[in-house]
Amino acid sequence: MYQVIARKYRPQTFAELIGQEHVKTTLENAITQRRIAHGYIFSGQRGTGKTTVARILARCLNCEQGPTPAPCGKCASCLEIAAGSGMDVIEIDAASNRGINEMRELREAVRFRPARDRYKIFIVDEAHQITSEAFNALLKTLEEPPEWVVFILCTTEAHKIPSTITSRCQQFSFRSVDFAALVSRIEWIAQQEGIEADADVLSVLARAGEGSVRDSLSAMDQAIACCGTKLEAGEIRALLGMFSIESLEQVAEALAAGDSQRMMEVVAELESNGRSLQHFARELSRYFRNLLVVKIAGGETRLVAASVNEQQKLAATAAKFSEEDLTRYLQLSLDVFRDLQSSLQPRLHLEMGLLRMVHAGRLQTIEEALASLTAPGKAPGGSGAPPRPAPAKSSPGNVAPPRPAPVASGDARSRLHAALVEARLMHLADAVEHSEIAESAAELAIITPKIYTLYLKQPDFEAAVKRVLGRPVKITIKTGEAAAAPIEAAAPREDEARERALANPEVRRFQEEFPGSQVRTVRTLREN
Repeated sequence: MYQVIARKYRPQTFAELIGQEHVKTTLENAITQRRIAHGYIFSGQRGTGKTTVARILARCLNCEQGPTPAPCGKCASCLEIAAGSGMDVIEIDAASNRGINEMRELREAVRFRPARDRYKIFIVDEAHQITSEAFNALLKTLEEPPEWVVFILCTTEAHKIPSTITSRCQQFSFRSVDFAALVSRIEWIAQQEGIEADADVLSVLARAGEGSVRDSLSAMDQAIACCGTKLEAGEIRALLGMFSIESLEQVAEALAAGDSQRMMEVVAELESNGRSLQHFARELSRYFRNLLVVKIAGGETRLVAASVNEQQKLAATAAKFSEEDLTRYLQLSLDVFRDLQSSLQPRLHLEMGLLRMVHAGRLQTIEEALASLTAPGKAPGGSGAPPRPAPAKSSPGNVAPPRPAPVASGDARSRLHAALVEARLMHLADAVEHSEIAESAAELAIITPKIYTLYLKQPDFEAAVKRVLGRPVKITIKTGEAAAAPIEAAAPREDEARERALANPEVRRFQEEFPGSQVRTVRTLREN
């Protein structure tokens, strides 16, 4: 009769156990020193070896050559325990034997000596399902059992076991098995079974278990039944309902391009192919988590459960985003996954969540927004134009002081201004308009207010000067109040219209609320 891989290759000694070094070392030392406790609690996630270690410990204690940390595996006791038929090793499923009556029967069985072996060992699986009354019935027996009794309670939810029980036992926390160790174990089993599997296949199978050896080996059994002796990563992903890095990269590419339409197409493809949207949201969260970890680590890391090839792909994608962006995307993907758990319209929630990610990539961070408000020559809207002084507040009957007429400053200034306006470099054009410029054969001397200094030092301005003058010149910039003439003399009618517009109460209130705002053009509607 066929035996599943998880049972066929179940470790029979501590030497065969993968992971859980802290548990293995402590128990081996305890057996060697004959410091064997009467009660143990093995806790941890499913498939990490709790029941397996309980059976190994039973073999170590009851082996004919024992107690020994390395049982012979040949004596009657070792063989019977390995087969699950040891007469003095009693395994109890607490999920179906959780009541007070069962615990009373167990308490009665404890009174009798082992039939043959050195210890009578009770392995209680899923111990957290025992009722409070049943635990209370077991208290006295756990505290002062006969010298030939050892209790081993295995549980995935240690917090549900009463403290009165845990205080009477030694507790061992089993950890998730390391990804690399799990891959190595699956590779060894594949060689024993004559299965052809490359690194990507091993990575998929190991990741399917999420740290559980049993779950990974169950997935391997399923893959062999589907694909035969040669396993392909793509087929296994489809079989297990997993998503490849390439499929998740579509979301990252759409985010990098700010492509909302592509996001909608991704959801439509998932829906049309019958894929689970909830599972996709979970895998997407894990994908962004891995991108963030790779970004922080700066290269290959054991913190990401992926093969070397997959980590290289993750690193290439992570390079397109900042750490802040990936943190934001991870939080949004977690929000989407949470919403989908109770959603009656999962497609709608997934589409909305992915669109939020696209828009989040376009947002300006708080730090950048504050910097744009406080940086010299920056307008609050981020346009790059320096703020103009707000018009002076005036009370009824008072008139704001007129702006002093600037003095003309040469033809080079007018030509520069026109060229910059034509190139749509309005922030540079505005700086030129408020500067005094003197041209000589080899130098362009500029006197400008402090807020415009950084703008005039930009490469764009130097290129514009070279293009207008037709030759490279030395640009000297000095800070000061320039008496610059207007670029073009405004018609009296335009001046009057502008003054009336600026005197409008609504316009004045708007400028008070937004000090960096500018009125660039005033248009009379009657002229249209």
